[in-house]
Amino acid sequence: MNGIIIINKPKGYTSHDVVAKVKKILNIKKVGHTGTLDPNATGVLPLLLNEGTKLSKYLIEHDKEYEVTLKLGIKTDTADSEGKKIEEKQVGNLSNVDEVLQSFIGEQEQTPPMYSAIKVNGKKLYEYARKR
Repeated sequence: MNGIIIINKPKGYTSHDVVAKVKKILNIKKVGHTGTLDPNATGVLPLLLNEGTKLSKYLIEHDKEYEVTLKLGIKTDTADSEGKKIEEKQVGNLSNVDEVLQSFIGEQEQTPPMYSAIKVNGKKLYEYARKR
């Protein structure tokens, strides 16, 4: 079997977990994905099967869109809802929320949190963060 399948990744699974499960179910050895989704995230995870893995270079560099739900006024040590709460503030006037959100449309420069899957020196940042 060669090609691409689209998986709706559930919360709690890593991208690697999904790849391993698909390999087992389909009884194939060569399965890859086009970008890691955080275990906390749900959504589209394209998987490339056997000869389909050769298409990776055409898919991996394209723009991505993310949809999020956020809770204002809470800061955690992991920058997500799973972390330890380190700060909480009362959210007052919400009149400028729409204006602030509009400022995030378009290209953004972002410093990834320590609990991300971005690799540094061959290790994922969250592996360093968990060793603390």
